[in-house]
Amino acid sequence: MGGTARSGTRAIARAAVRAELSQAAFELTRQRGFENITVDDMAAAAGVSRSTFLRYFGTKEEAVLTAFDAHADWVADALRARPADEDDWTALRRALGAVIPYYLRDRVSALAITRLVQASPALSGRQREKQHGWRPALTRALAERAHLSGPVPLALTVKVAAALDCLNIAVEHWSASDGELDLVELLDEGFVALAPVDAPEATTDTFPGRSAAV
Repeated sequence: MGGTARSGTRAIARAAVRAELSQAAFELTRQRGFENITVDDMAAAAGVSRSTFLRYFGTKEEAVLTAFDAHADWVADALRARPADEDDWTALRRALGAVIPYYLRDRVSALAITRLVQASPALSGRQREKQHGWRPALTRALAERAHLSGPVPLALTVKVAAALDCLNIAVEHWSASDGELDLVELLDEGFVALAPVDAPEATTDTFPGRSAAV
């Protein structure tokens, strides 16, 4: 019991330090541009040694992008919670609602980091790689929700990839509008555009209850 409590305390403390270092790296990147700084610069801005900084982040890309690390878990958990009789596309839309509050809770910060990633080829490339790594977890969650056994059908992976693209494009449009456009409506619009051809006539009402599920 005591060992478990100590491990939990250490994990919380580590997460807090990691968040503090990431924030320092992010602020420095905003000021000087990602390509103009090094890991040493980030460590100095955070007030720690290079070796300490590298214990928390292997690269400077990871230091900036850590804000997105939890998104895959949020979506996977939300996806598993969707009803088994709900079609895959609707379930994916509902599950992606789990990340919307991240962008809307603090629009200024969310817009800043989104634009920072968009402006840096290194950051945008690494972010795409990270999202590619989300696919297996989300595909497994989609399969588990439907109680599928055996090899995961290719169609599920395709649906997950398309859903993530819908999210990315919605965020791009939201960012371009300076946060003025409704991100939820943008995401709905993207999903409607790719709704199955045999579905009822698509409108943004295809995903009702948006206020509850986002």
